[in-house]
Amino acid sequence: MNALLEDLKYRGIIYQMTDEEKITELLDRGQLSLYCGADPTADSLHIGHLVPFLTLRRFQDHGHRPIVLIGGGTGMIGDPSFKSEERKLQTEDQIDDNVRGIKKQMERIFDFSDENSAVLVNNKDWLQEISLISFLRDYGKHVSLNYMLAKDAIQSRLETGISYTEFTYTILQAIDFGHLNRHYDCRMQIGGSDQWGNITSGLDLMRRVYGETEAEGMTIPLVTKADGKKFGKTESGNIWLDPNRTSPYEFYQFWINQSDADVIRFIKLFTFLEREEIESLEESVRTEPHLRKAQKRLAEDITAFIHGDEALVEAQRITEALFSGDIKSLSVDQIRDAFKDVPSASYTEEDMNLVKVLVETGISPSRRQAREDIKNGAIYINGERQQDIDYEIHEDDKLDGAFTVVRRGKKKYHMVKYS
Repeated sequence: MNALLEDLKYRGIIYQMTDEEKITELLDRGQLSLYCGADPTADSLHIGHLVPFLTLRRFQDHGHRPIVLIGGGTGMIGDPSFKSEERKLQTEDQIDDNVRGIKKQMERIFDFSDENSAVLVNNKDWLQEISLISFLRDYGKHVSLNYMLAKDAIQSRLETGISYTEFTYTILQAIDFGHLNRHYDCRMQIGGSDQWGNITSGLDLMRRVYGETEAEGMTIPLVTKADGKKFGKTESGNIWLDPNRTSPYEFYQFWINQSDADVIRFIKLFTFLEREEIESLEESVRTEPHLRKAQKRLAEDITAFIHGDEALVEAQRITEALFSGDIKSLSVDQIRDAFKDVPSASYTEEDMNLVKVLVETGISPSRRQAREDIKNGAIYINGERQQDIDYEIHEDDKLDGAFTVVRRGKKKYHMVKYS
């Protein structure tokens, strides 16, 4: 078996292939050009987009040429694949801004300087040149209505409704495959499992329009958690690749908090670790789960890959400071970042007695409990234990003049905000 396909199967990356034997033949023949695309629905990708592009990078690491497509054209239409309703159309300027943001992230994932350098393309460059008449005569004539209606992505929307705009999306993506085949000798497309219909449409259109029979497709399974919950989201929303949307610390924390049931599968999907190391980490999960070696390795590898070594070091530093309680060693910005999602409450009273603050903000349920917590050493102000029941919070306790971090017990953090 081809070594790359064997590795992809080991990692659980392959969901569907049009023809494994032909794909093997293409890979064994020499350098293969293949592509994966994403529409710029936001100015950043989130981790739900990652596996197909990391898979494309695996092809590059094996000597093949990745074509990275950002859908500046198709993004103006909207992919209906398994969406319950029409996408909200964005302006052309918004989409162009999104393309620029995603381009920067692709430059971190792929190597654009090697002998098998990645190619970055925007399908707006060719789709905007097609007139309506050309679209209908040159492409629409080759796609039957029955064929379109048989697609799962279309069928799932027939009851709730689908516009002609989104109905034509699969044809536009098929045109992309044909364009890349003609101009870049692209022989394969990969994507998430929801893209199977779009991929096969491209293959069918190429055969009809160009007589192209030497092109294939592969899809990757939807990533889910062992407990059935949706992967890639937290209470605060998506985990983005853009550090301004999801900080490297939050990104690192997302991965380090994965369960034992998920961590090895995620290591296989999201990292480039060798099988020997993965098997060692798998053994550690079984025999010494309390050490959480696999979770740490997962978080380290993917954070460094997406955000760089410096961002990883800072994320680890914040994590260690919070674990030890030494938050005084952190900058105000790092503290804001670390405690963005902890419970918070505003305090407007002039009386800054600690007991009163604890009760008014709901940190302690009563004045009696607040006094007991303070006496017993369970209350920390900005990382420092405070056991004086008459203590008054002063200006030095107000970080950036705006908030105080209060810890009750070992891990229950609260942020008191002042207005």
